[in-house]
Amino acid sequence: MNLDRELKIKADTKLVRRSIGDVLFSGLTGIFTLLTGAILVALATVLAIQAWPSIEKFGVSFFTSSVWDPVKEVFGAMPAVFGTLASSVLALVIAVPISLGTAIFLSELAPKWLRGPGSFVIEMLAAIPSVIIGLWGIFVMVPALRPVQVWLGAHLGSLPFFTGNPYIGFDMLAAALILAIMIIPIITTVSRDAIRAVPVAQKESMLALGATRWETLSRVVLPYCRSSLIGATILGLGRALGETMAVTMVIGNADNISLSLFSSATTIASKIASQFGEASGLGLSSLIELALILLAVSLIVNVIARLLVWKLTSVKAGRV
Repeated sequence: MNLDRELKIKADTKLVRRSIGDVLFSGLTGIFTLLTGAILVALATVLAIQAWPSIEKFGVSFFTSSVWDPVKEVFGAMPAVFGTLASSVLALVIAVPISLGTAIFLSELAPKWLRGPGSFVIEMLAAIPSVIIGLWGIFVMVPALRPVQVWLGAHLGSLPFFTGNPYIGFDMLAAALILAIMIIPIITTVSRDAIRAVPVAQKESMLALGATRWETLSRVVLPYCRSSLIGATILGLGRALGETMAVTMVIGNADNISLSLFSSATTIASKIASQFGEASGLGLSSLIELALILLAVSLIVNVIARLLVWKLTSVKAGRV
């Protein structure tokens, strides 16, 4: 009787300890979550306060004007916003097929002795600082790219994408390529892990039905991890939108809005990096408003991605 009572007391004590531990752990993680949200709100608030002189003076015209004249204190964001979106989208167009192909090869097709070293090289590429990639772009990529641009200008110059001076080299095409090089490791690594997470039983079932390797990939593997692949692409887009030093070194930093890949341009991040040190007064406030716009664009992109992933997940689960 006494033994049963002692065992019951020990069990109750253990249960109380476990409950206290669960409550403490839940409370601690909740505080961290609130802290993360508070940091985002504080960041947006500080930027809005610092940018208020520019917001008050220019209003909506800040988004529609292409003039950036610190002497006359007239500022417009359109070239920087256009350059940011155009270079990021071009980088995605270049990087996504390469990244997806590399991820499929490393996870499904490569021999075992190559998968480890191949993955290690890709991950090491993601760890290279952007300033080093920018220097490589200046001294290696741009000189190597110039003959290709000259050829494109000579043979496809009638198209709006290849007009202008192809001999400059520091232009939108160079910026898109350098961004693509920087986001390929991120998209590849996340996509590879997503493809590896597909249950082996599903792939073996498809192969047992007589499907080829390509049919298994296209009808089972890729649809199964579609939401993760979209998430990987959005991660790459987020990196491309905010990249600073490497783009600043090769894009030419000119307030142009042009469809030509041979035209020098600017992005929000590159304009802030190149002019923040010398800015003051209304110019400084305008640069901070650019930072606020970049934050808003990043948030909008992530919200759209989250909604898209949620939609695909809902369809997959049969809830829609």
